[in-house]
Amino acid sequence: MVLGGAGSTSLLLGEGDPAPIVEVNPQGRSPFLLTSDHFGRAIPRALGDLGLAESELTRHIAWDIGIAGVARAIAVHLDAHLIAQAYSRLVIDCNRPPDAPSSIPRISEATVIPGNEGLTREVTEARRCEIFDPYHRRISETIERRLRDGIPTVLVSLHSFTPVYAGIKRPWHVGTLYQSDTRLPPLLLKGLRAQGDLVVGDNEPYAVSNETDYTIPVHGEARGLMNTGIEIRQDLISDQSGQAQWAQRLADAFGEIEATLRAQRLLPA
Repeated sequence: MVLGGAGSTSLLLGEGDPAPIVEVNPQGRSPFLLTSDHFGRAIPRALGDLGLAESELTRHIAWDIGIAGVARAIAVHLDAHLIAQAYSRLVIDCNRPPDAPSSIPRISEATVIPGNEGLTREVTEARRCEIFDPYHRRISETIERRLRDGIPTVLVSLHSFTPVYAGIKRPWHVGTLYQSDTRLPPLLLKGLRAQGDLVVGDNEPYAVSNETDYTIPVHGEARGLMNTGIEIRQDLISDQSGQAQWAQRLADAFGEIEATLRAQRLLPA
């Protein structure tokens, strides 16, 4: 079966497997380009269940709980283009450099992943070529098209995090993440904190780095695009009501940010 272009033979994805890329509103005119690296939890049929119980495959180790509903709704609110990954981070993590040990994890949060043990180079490359590469190629192509067409582009990478990690409760409701580009995060921090009822993390619960992240360093910083990562605590978006509320919160904040950036001439008026 041929997938991914002329001459490329699939070693992994087959009939009935979803495409790796999920897109919402590809013609959206918002300056905010949304990505979601851990949006889905699909596993190719050829890999079965990776040797895990279903209860493990619904945990954070497999995907970012709740972020799919939030991301879809924000795309609609803002008229923004969303590019998301359908496959589980346990198959290959699309926000890790391919050569990082955590790219295809053998252990995640103390859970051993039997289906990731003893992989050959051919198997590893199949996961990269058929899942990781098409996703990031689509992001790159979209940014290049937008820049060519004169569409302002601000990269926003959407994620969610666990309320408790290593036995420690995390106090933040939401966090904004960044590395070297500090243009957008202060505006987002200000907008979210102005809502009055939120504990907002400044590079918490994570910070972006070249070693632990891929989407923002490669598609945002390397291109000089204004960017931020967003992390929402999962217990706040575990159902449709919470997802709708947080999509509205973020849409309101980004609406104000867009107005500010245009007033400052950082975006065309």
